Amino acid sequence: MHRYLRAIGFSGLKKREELRALIDEVVKSNLTKSENQIGDYFSFRDVTVDDEDRAYAELFLDFVHGAGICIRGEFDTENRFLYEYYFPYLRASQVSSNEDVTVERHAEKESYAGVCDDIKVGVTMIFYLQNIIPYKRLQVMGRLPVHGTALVLSALSVDGTIMMPINKNESDKKRIKKASYERNQLIAQARMGDEDAIESLTLDDMDTYTMISRKIHKTDVFSLVDTYFMPYGVECDQYSILGEIAEFHTDKNRVSGEEVIFMTVECNELVLEVCINREDLFGEAAVGRRFKGVVWLQGFIEFPQ
Repeated sequence: MHRYLRAIGFSGLKKREELRALIDEVVKSNLTKSENQIGDYFSFRDVTVDDEDRAYAELFLDFVHGAGICIRGEFDTENRFLYEYYFPYLRASQVSSNEDVTVERHAEKESYAGVCDDIKVGVTMIFYLQNIIPYKRLQVMGRLPVHGTALVLSALSVDGTIMMPINKNESDKKRIKKASYERNQLIAQARMGDEDAIESLTLDDMDTYTMISRKIHKTDVFSLVDTYFMPYGVECDQYSILGEIAEFHTDKNRVSGEEVIFMTVECNELVLEVCINREDLFGEAAVGRRFKGVVWLQGFIEFPQ
C-alpha cells in the first residue's frame, strides 16, 4: 500500500482486494472518455506515444474534491490498458513558482522528479512530477529543455500539527517582507559571483546565529522561527515544513467517508497546498495559525502550449 493513501482518506485500507477495486474504478472511469465527471468528481485521461512507440497513459480520478488516485500504464496493440503503478495526488490551483524546472526520470520505473531552484525558498526543491505525459510529448517532439513554465506545488501529509502564530503587527510584517526582499536580491547577486553580496550574506548569517544562540536559552524555538522548509529523511521529495495557514477547508472521501483537510500554506514565501487526513492532524486548523508537518512534495508543471 502507498503510505500517502491515508492522506486522501484511505487510512482504513488494509487488503489488496480493496486497493484493486479502487484501481479498477479509476481505469473504468477513464476508458470511455478522456475527460468527464463522476458525479461532481473530476476524472481525466492523457495519452501520448513515446519514443519507443508505446501508447503511454495516465488516468486520474478524484475520491475527494481535488484529490484522488492516478494510474499509469500503457495500451497494447489491442487497445487494452496494462497497469504499471499508482500514486495518490492532490490537484492544486495556485502557481508556486515561475522559475525554470529540470526533469529527471527515476531509475526504477516510468516516473519523474522535478527540480526547481527558487531563491525565496532557500533550498533546491525536488518534487514528484504529477503530469508526465506533456513532458514525454515534448521529449518525442525534441522540444526539451523548455523554458517559461509555471510550477504548481501540492503536498500530502500523514503527520501534522497546528501551532499558534507569532504575534506580529503590521509594522513587523512590512519589516520582515522588506528584509526578505533585500536578502533575495543579495542571493541573486551572490549567484552571479558578486563578492560583496557573498560577504553581506555571510555576516547576516553570523548575526542571526549569534542572536538565536543568545535567545534560545529562554525562548521556545518556534517563537523564534516563524517558518521553514527543509529536506526530511532519505527520500529527496519529502520535506519538513512550518508555514502560516492562509486558507483551509474540509471534505469527505466519497468511498471511505473519512474527513480530509485541505490547507493553503505560506512557507518561506512559497504558496503550497497541503492535504491531510483529519486523524493525522493534531490541533484545529484556522486561518493565521501555523501548520507544522512532514510532507510528500508533488508538482504539476504548466508547460507552454
